[in-house]
Amino acid sequence: MKVSCIHHLLAFAFLATWALPAAAAGAPAPAQGFASLFTRPASPARPPDADGFLQRWLLLEPIVIPIRSNAELTDSFVQAAIKKEYFPGQFTIVPRDGDKVTVGDTQLTWHALDSADFNVNLYHFAVGLGKPAFNAVFWAVTTVNCPREMPNVRLAIGSNSASIWWVNGKEVINLYGDRHMIVDDGVSKRLTLNKGPNVVRGAVINSPGLSNMCARFLDAEDKPLKGFTVSVAGSAERGAL
Repeated sequence: MKVSCIHHLLAFAFLATWALPAAAAGAPAPAQGFASLFTRPASPARPPDADGFLQRWLLLEPIVIPIRSNAELTDSFVQAAIKKEYFPGQFTIVPRDGDKVTVGDTQLTWHALDSADFNVNLYHFAVGLGKPAFNAVFWAVTTVNCPREMPNVRLAIGSNSASIWWVNGKEVINLYGDRHMIVDDGVSKRLTLNKGPNVVRGAVINSPGLSNMCARFLDAEDKPLKGFTVSVAGSAERGAL
């Protein structure tokens, strides 16, 4: 059996075992999955994990878009779908926890969250909030705070499925097609992180299926970058999940 087939079977089995028991009990399973994977930030800033992954993000509730099939996730489709202006300041704002934007007739909220794992499970984020998880664009923003200038680093990301990423307003990585999340699947050219805050922004398109993302910086020797903290705005003003 091909590896891709095995992945799809495992994903189907996971969804079935995760959702059915709660449905039988008459309670929504997504909220349970959400609570086990995400917590509200409890400190102003946190370091990356032991392998350098960024686990603190502001996530916007998903923007639903029309996607007929995974085959549509071509370069041109992804560029057009992600770079369409859905709300003012889409590529420039650093949102605060609880901020809202209006896309069409739908009001969406930004959520400051810490991921329990190295990756961010966008499927559980959406379903746990009672939002659509399929045929959607997920926006993510975080701030990397550096005690000094850090040159010759690279942003390394993985996503399921396609995604585009920016650092300090500059587009640095694109991933296209129907793909599984793989660590360091996309790696930027060498760049410099400024002393002080640096804004990392990503947008992931999910068609039917699970959706995840992961991101970290690699140093000049392509080892996980350390010595910085990650923060998001407004999380200290909000209560527990």
